[in-house]
Order: sequence, then structure tokens, then C-alpha cells
Amino acid sequence: MVSNAEPKLGQVVKTLRGRDQENFAVIVGIIDERFVLIADGDKRKFDQPKKKNVLHLEFTDFVSSEVASSLQETGRVTNGKLRFALLKFLESNPTEDIGKETRNG
Repeated sequence: MVSNAEPKLGQVVKTLRGRDQENFAVIVGIIDERFVLIADGDKRKFDQPKKKNVLHLEFTDFVSSEVASSLQETGRVTNGKLRFALLKFLESNPTEDIGKETRNG
């Protein structure tokens, strides 16, 4: 986990704690150095983002330029764009899994 990483708008993160543990989401807002707002466009829509402590997130290197530019230009992003960004991330990282479907042993 990279805890000292600076969160960026449009960055894909993996949730490490909470009800949505092991799921991926996109950062749609930065509150301060400790908290961000995340949404996935499916279960967690843009209009109702989840406030998460950055210590409970694993940051990926993937930043969606479409989501970031949309948030900077209009302050909003569509749920479809969030889902598309996550799909693109998962296609470029086939070793990552959306949930806990694969278990060893």
C-alpha cells in the first residue's frame, strides 16, 4: 500500500476497509489530506460519493484523464464515465479482481 501518495482526481483506488472492501472506485473529490470522496458509478453513484480515509485505500497508478478533465471543467462526472474508467483499468490490469470471487484454498 502506498499511504504517502498524493490522491488525484480520477485516480482508481482499491478499498481496504469497510463494507466495500476489496472493491475498486474512482476518486471524485478531495476533502483534505486525510479524506477523499470515492464513487464507482454503479453501487456508489457520483451524487452520493463515499467519504473514505486515505489510510483505508490502496492507490493505483491508473488515473482516468476523462474523469479528471470532466471534474475540472464542470465539477461533475457521469456515472457511465466512472464505470468506463473502472472497466478500462481492469482491462489494463487483468491480475486485479473486482471482488472476492477468486480465493486460494
